[in-house]
Amino acid sequence: MIEAKHLETLTAVIEEGGFERAARRLNITQSAVSQRIRQMEEATGQPVLTRTQPPRPTGPGRALLRHARRVTLLEAELEAEMERLCASSEHADANGQPWQPLALAVNADTLATWLADAVLPVLASERIALDLRVDDQEKTLELLRNGEVSGCISARKTPPQGCRAEFLGHMTYHCACSPAFAQRWFADGLSLKAAWKAPAVVFNRDDNVHDSYLAMVLGVSPENAPRHHVPDSERFVDFVLGSAGYGLIPHLQAKPHFATGSLVDLSPVTMPVPLYWHCWNIPSRLLARMGKALKAEARKQLLPAP
Repeated sequence: MIEAKHLETLTAVIEEGGFERAARRLNITQSAVSQRIRQMEEATGQPVLTRTQPPRPTGPGRALLRHARRVTLLEAELEAEMERLCASSEHADANGQPWQPLALAVNADTLATWLADAVLPVLASERIALDLRVDDQEKTLELLRNGEVSGCISARKTPPQGCRAEFLGHMTYHCACSPAFAQRWFADGLSLKAAWKAPAVVFNRDDNVHDSYLAMVLGVSPENAPRHHVPDSERFVDFVLGSAGYGLIPHLQAKPHFATGSLVDLSPVTMPVPLYWHCWNIPSRLLARMGKALKAEARKQLLPAP
């Protein structure tokens, strides 16, 4: 059996990005951290970390990390419940309830549009220390699978083993640009010939929404055309507004700019991207509360299934 202190140490090394920082967090020596990791590897018969900078969990290490974080979440909820019970009795704890850490992974466009409206009411009523990890909607699921987060918003439908998934809705993207940019590069409308020459704005090199959209509308995406990589959802829109290029913008961000005429739609065809809420399949009141809040806000902000 793996000792709790060993699981705590593994989690600290991964979250802090090294043995020295993990030692400071746990208030022990760096050699004690190394010793605990060695003892864990001796107990499992396998390495649990890669000796890289920063250290990464191996396959067995990821399994242990998932287990450690699930146990931590449930223990924190149990502690909070005990505090509430004590607070309602004559032996109330003057220190109040503990804060519960909760790590979630979301895509940048969700963070820039509707996520805050969903989670802020939960944060106002729960003692949660929220840790948001931002990645592409195709990759957030890996963070959940690796045990780095307790829940995520993903474009993938099938949940990892030990998790559950619920449909949230479709985030719809428009192929948009400024009127001046459209006049210069797409005077005859969106075409493959024009797309080979016109500069585009894309989120990053892992973002496939742009290429998927052009392949859907034009039959192929001119991947070698000039591109600006802007890995920030709000600044992304600023670059498109500033005529640096054209790009795929979520409806929630594009709508007010369409209304003022500062953006134009290059095509009547939109790109719907399905979003799902994934979380560990454990009896966690906190995860259930967060999932309920996300689903309620998604019904207001996203498009339902066709």
